Amino acid sequence: MSRPSAVRVECRKWPDSPHWEFDALRLGHDVHGTWLGITRGTLLASPTRAFQAVADHVTLVPDDAWWLATFYGDDPVLDAGRPFATYVDVATPATWRDDVVRAVDLDLDVIEGTTGRVWVDDEDEFAAHRISLGYPDELVEGAVESAQWLMDRVQGHRAPFDGSHLAWLSRLRGMER
Repeated sequence: MSRPSAVRVECRKWPDSPHWEFDALRLGHDVHGTWLGITRGTLLASPTRAFQAVADHVTLVPDDAWWLATFYGDDPVLDAGRPFATYVDVATPATWRDDVVRAVDLDLDVIEGTTGRVWVDDEDEFAAHRISLGYPDELVEGAVESAQWLMDRVQGHRAPFDGSHLAWLSRLRGMER
């Protein structure tokens, strides 16, 4: 496996305004896409707020899909502060330019809470932005289809939402020592 390299993650809002940005480590690539590691304490910032990651986590950037997924571990000590088990941002397919990955966040989120409940969040924001930001029909269609697909996969714990992330999280944590 190759040595992890620094990556900048830039999540934008339609059509191209700043949203969330943070630094990560490119851990590797598998059949699901590129895995990034984010350590506890990493600064995640938007134009209106910022916070530090409360727990180590990994983000999956699929090769050609309408989402970015963030996964946390379930260790009672190491992951005590995790806000969710899984948080998936519905977004345009990510693009890479050198060591920067960029996607446009499309409001909808598929979330698995720490109790196992799965839901779609921010449907109201998506509906409002569809009008106020003028989302094109193909953008709406891609986002809605992605959210439906993600709900099925996350609820059913089907790959890559089947624990595939644990090896990557372990790799991230092994580098911290």
